[in-house]
Amino acid sequence: MGTDPTTDPTVPSPVWVPAPAGGAPCPEPAWVTVSRPAEVDTDDGPVHPRRVLAQLGLGVLAALVLVGVLGSLAAQQLAEREAVNDAASMAGVIAEAVVQPAMTEQLMAGDPAAADAFGSTLARSLDRETVVRVKLWRPDGYVLWADEPQLVGRTFALDGGQREALDGPTTVAEVSELDADENQFEKGDRLVEVYRPVWMPDGQTALFEIYVSYDPVAQRTGQLWRGFAGVTASTLVLFVLIVAPLVLALLRRIRSAEARQVALLQRAVDASEVERRRLAATLHDGPVQELAATSFTVSGASATAAARGETALARDLDAAATAVRASIRSLRTLLVDLHPPSLSRAGVVAALTDLATSVRADGVVVRLDTDPEDELALTDDAQRLVHRVAQECVRNAARHAGPAEVVVSLHRTGPGTVVLDVLDDGLGFDVEAVLADPEPGHLGTALIADAASVPGATLRVASSLGAGTHWRLDLEGPLGARP
Repeated sequence: MGTDPTTDPTVPSPVWVPAPAGGAPCPEPAWVTVSRPAEVDTDDGPVHPRRVLAQLGLGVLAALVLVGVLGSLAAQQLAEREAVNDAASMAGVIAEAVVQPAMTEQLMAGDPAAADAFGSTLARSLDRETVVRVKLWRPDGYVLWADEPQLVGRTFALDGGQREALDGPTTVAEVSELDADENQFEKGDRLVEVYRPVWMPDGQTALFEIYVSYDPVAQRTGQLWRGFAGVTASTLVLFVLIVAPLVLALLRRIRSAEARQVALLQRAVDASEVERRRLAATLHDGPVQELAATSFTVSGASATAAARGETALARDLDAAATAVRASIRSLRTLLVDLHPPSLSRAGVVAALTDLATSVRADGVVVRLDTDPEDELALTDDAQRLVHRVAQECVRNAARHAGPAEVVVSLHRTGPGTVVLDVLDDGLGFDVEAVLADPEPGHLGTALIADAASVPGATLRVASSLGAGTHWRLDLEGPLGARP
């Protein structure tokens, strides 16, 4: 047999594993968690108006950022659509009013002089601050004229937009990324590009193309975004001004309700403690004293009967006195359960000492191994939980383990952790079977699990038939912290 002076609760502690006669030792049982996980709500506590208002402000700020991003994208798309439509309208006016009247057979044939005359006519009608590039194409991709002389006379493959404009016939306007071969002389990241067909009087078709500056798109985007952002921001600010007083009023009501709830809970706890003390005092001053007096009376009567030679009567009276004394011990044990005087007066170590000395079962010995009370420094809640779990574990061992040695070990293993171990080298039991279908004799297992199912507590057990039993209670967080 051995004790467990564990300093690291993450390392499983040994349990007793007796070797069967003539065989190898039994395998060590595995840990089974019997307490139910108890989640700690990190938001528990009083509601602070400043915190809620700060969260509301952050929410409004996040909404502003989101609306700003979405509004910027929407404004850019709307501005591009406006710019594309304006460029298409401009191209239509120039094509019908200037380009078509200036087109000649010589120009369509690629005559340089005709191209120069066409360029002079077109230059007088263009706003060069807006129109960046102008081209006139034949349907085969030949550049009849361009305001960039290096493009005139070259042939390029027509892209999908140009083919669409010729085959439509229609006007195609879009924002160009300037990544085609024909755009090698254009400057900037993007321009608004417009294609539309133009016709000679004899029906010959050419493709008229202009590139318009993208700068108005950026300016229009800013105007639209500022208008949109102004309306959105003013709406959100107005919303906050309306909602904030309502939120503050609700917070005051919530805090008042929380205070009442806490007061009611504290009164319930205090009332429960007072009732337990009252019951313990009533039992101690009433039935226990009366039974003690009855025991003395019956013992005296037994002595008198024995002196008179009434042996049978004396024997019956002795048996009655023994039964009364057993009832007194049971009642005193119940008194300790209801209100352990040493727990509130001297701390958990003294209460565990009383527990160890109060166990009376044939062949069961309880030993204690704990840190000093000042080193444990447990809160009242943690002391009550440790005593309750140790009490149930020790009593289960006394009832079911058979002749055994029980070791109760309580140590602080870190600044925020305390570990309780209760080990016995008794008969052990099948943990999975007991948890799945508890027998009446193993009701204590459910009681221990219920007691340890609180935030910050984890209760595990390792046991099997013939291998003893090891209970471990880990206290962490508020339960394991020093008060």
